Amino acid sequence: MTITEVSEKFGLSQDTLRYYEKIGLLPNVNRDNRGRRCYTQEDCNWVEFIKCMRSAGLPIEALIEYVDLFKQGDETMNARKEILIQQRKELIKKMEEINKTVERLDFKIKKYEDTDIINGEKILHKY
Repeated sequence: MTITEVSEKFGLSQDTLRYYEKIGLLPNVNRDNRGRRCYTQEDCNWVEFIKCMRSAGLPIEALIEYVDLFKQGDETMNARKEILIQQRKELIKKMEEINKTVERLDFKIKKYEDTDIINGEKILHKY
């Protein structure tokens, strides 16, 4: 696949794909005889993984560390697993914070809705 096709498929800019390659998140993207990137299915799998992890809020640094360990082979499986476990813990913590914020917003919204109802009833009592 070309960079344009991969960009469209995953909804990422071509600059983002080039950046991911430059910093080592996309290892070994092949090129044709004109120097154009030719993405394989494996490359696309990496793009999908990176996009998923980034959308969940994982930092680039954690992903770089993960990919570097992956390149070293199977002896780094436990280290890679630990990165994922740690990032999962961080995501759960963020989810809990977000849930608390949503609960507070719900409370505030309810207060406004209750106030509107009370004000509406006050208007009715005037008549």
